[in-house]
Amino acid sequence: MSGELLDVVPVMPVVVLERLADAVPVARALVAGGLPAIELTLRTDVALDAIRAIADEVPEILIGAGTIVRPEQAGQAAAAGARFLVSPGTTPALLAAMADTGLPFLPGTASVSEVLAVLEAGFTEMKFFPAEAAGGAAYLRSIASPVPEARFCPTGGVTPATAADYLALPNVGCVGGSWLTPAAALAAGDYARIEALARAAAAR
Repeated sequence: MSGELLDVVPVMPVVVLERLADAVPVARALVAGGLPAIELTLRTDVALDAIRAIADEVPEILIGAGTIVRPEQAGQAAAAGARFLVSPGTTPALLAAMADTGLPFLPGTASVSEVLAVLEAGFTEMKFFPAEAAGGAAYLRSIASPVPEARFCPTGGVTPATAADYLALPNVGCVGGSWLTPAAALAAGDYARIEALARAAAAR
């Protein structure tokens, strides 16, 4: 895949939606805040419908499907309108299924061996997850020399306070941020709060 996905936004919103009604307003709030991209995770029953709604009603946002953990989910997400895919980890079958969709994707890695396996398969852009638990910015800094061709989107435990440490690394294109859509804001329908958080992240 090309490196364009890692260069769309400095912070990729990682979103879990429990209510379908939140999908379009959240997407619009992120766009208004200057983050025209969203990784909507397949962790809830409404996720595929939410992707479909965003793809239909907010075409200006780059809508992706995250938490791809089974090969069949890759095709389901593509059929729903996802324009990129993200997995928390990588198996040969999962890698093949994501590649078969023809969509750009970020296969998940957490170790040098996994990074090498993804590189051997011909892909240089990947997710680093769970970022903080797997060693954080210091870990990615330490592997930049032995595997300089690998570029990452660290996700998992990244906060506004630590995002800058990751973004300063030569092998990091963007970070995944779940803080952009806090549960309290979603529960209250406080899309203005989400827009404000997106604007702050976009300024990085």
